[in-house]
Amino acid sequence: MMRHLAVFAEREKLSGSSEERESFHYLAKVLTELGWRTELIGHDAYISLPGKARLFVGGTRLDCITQSFSQPSGPAGLRAPVVYAGSGGSRDLTGLDVAGRIVLLDGIANPAASLRASQAGALGQIHVSPLEHLYEMCISPVWGSPTEAQRDLLPRTVVVTIRHEDGDALKRRIIAGEMLEAEIFAEVETGWRETPILQADLDAPNAPDDTFVLFSGHHDTWYRGVMDNGSANATMLEVARLFAPRRDALVRGLRLCFWSGHSHGRYSGSAWYADERFGELEARCVAHVNVDSVGAKGNTVLTDALSSHELFRVAAEAVERQGGQTLIGHRMSRAGDQSFWGIGIPSLFMAMGEQPASKGPSVMGPAIGGAATRNGAGFGWWWHTPDDTLDKIDPDLLVRDARIYVHAIGRLLTDPLLPLDVARQVTALEKALVGLESDLAGRLDLSALLSALRGLAEVARRIQVAGSPETSCSNAALIDACRALVPLDYTRGDRFEPDPALKQDPYPVLDPIRALAATEPGTDASRFARVAARRALNRIAAALETARIALADPS
Repeated sequence: MMRHLAVFAEREKLSGSSEERESFHYLAKVLTELGWRTELIGHDAYISLPGKARLFVGGTRLDCITQSFSQPSGPAGLRAPVVYAGSGGSRDLTGLDVAGRIVLLDGIANPAASLRASQAGALGQIHVSPLEHLYEMCISPVWGSPTEAQRDLLPRTVVVTIRHEDGDALKRRIIAGEMLEAEIFAEVETGWRETPILQADLDAPNAPDDTFVLFSGHHDTWYRGVMDNGSANATMLEVARLFAPRRDALVRGLRLCFWSGHSHGRYSGSAWYADERFGELEARCVAHVNVDSVGAKGNTVLTDALSSHELFRVAAEAVERQGGQTLIGHRMSRAGDQSFWGIGIPSLFMAMGEQPASKGPSVMGPAIGGAATRNGAGFGWWWHTPDDTLDKIDPDLLVRDARIYVHAIGRLLTDPLLPLDVARQVTALEKALVGLESDLAGRLDLSALLSALRGLAEVARRIQVAGSPETSCSNAALIDACRALVPLDYTRGDRFEPDPALKQDPYPVLDPIRALAATEPGTDASRFARVAARRALNRIAAALETARIALADPS
């Protein structure tokens, strides 16, 4: 793995660049030599590459960078008064006139704050880094390449990030009543370009069917990106090396996908793949395992690793046996190349290992959809900076993380009965609905739905414990149930249109019911809300019935 990392460290891999493609050819060569079938796929993606940036406030130049999907300023630059708007939340902007101004915002540049500032009429944004480092970020809230209808969601302002010390100084001056004017120059190249995806397949010749596990990670980088995402790619190659000679023992195939467009296209590669291969993935893919930024120095905390409900037990077992820690059980965040929830594919992991929370707050929360962590504080300070270099990798932790991935993937590839815990998913949805029942005050009857959930959980437990006379039939039933249930957990209900890359509550399909519960009974607002809530209830009921039919007769 360290030898592969030394090769990855030779190139900066911007999405669609010649250096990136050269590195993709290296991946393909290694995998072909290991006996894998490889296909290098080219596709158009909407990519944004930030260039040079300059910022002047009161005639003083401050260090800054611009962000992916910022608007370019043009050679004349942008000049406007500066107004401080906190972290750019809805409450921060309420009653604050930012139209025609440049807003100064606390925290790492992120899609949610950028979108709100754009919609409030700001002309520019200055984000204050939480540390002394300047973090490269993609601020598009659109998941994947945008449609024509989504173009209005793209950032409409010029955006830069400054160091924490400089930002604090500006805030003090503004709060003291000083009127400041800023001038921003930013170069950003945004447009359609061809980007690669490498697909590699390891067939299982003795498998009873053609199902497979998808194991993916992005290959594009900010700067050299040895941790993010070189270490993940090295882990993928190690998994490929270990399983290739064991293919005769596998009961499912393994597919690797290396994405471009993660960092500079908001997951454009995996989103394109989900669109173009929807039918194949729906029919054959049993689980998606994602890997990002593993094996870094100081990333000792494993307890916050992410998994969907269906795969939590697999994740917990792998982390405990190979990492010696107990998994807490956090839901997947709106981040990574998790582009397959609409299809109904359960997902496992994103990263593995974080810095201890005692080292300071995570800078990553707003950037990756507000991931809720308890013990970890994200990756090291070098994340998304030029300092993400080979010296940041701890070989022992890289091996530890690789072992965890090998363990989890091994279960998915060799367990005759798929380790998909549908009952855990159903029980979690039941808990969410019970929490809403009293707040609804009788405006929506949930009793039939709750009864259906309890019955579904019992049927799922029986299959997972005993299977059926034909294990393949039980597997098909579990997969069909996941196709119906996973979209309830991670989408607003549309299986084909990805939700924005913004923070979501658990089970976003419940949002209309939550909105009804928050209204005053008897009001017009309550009646309007009930229309949407009833439709959401119908969507959930239909999905549960699909899952019930699948699990009721797995033969």
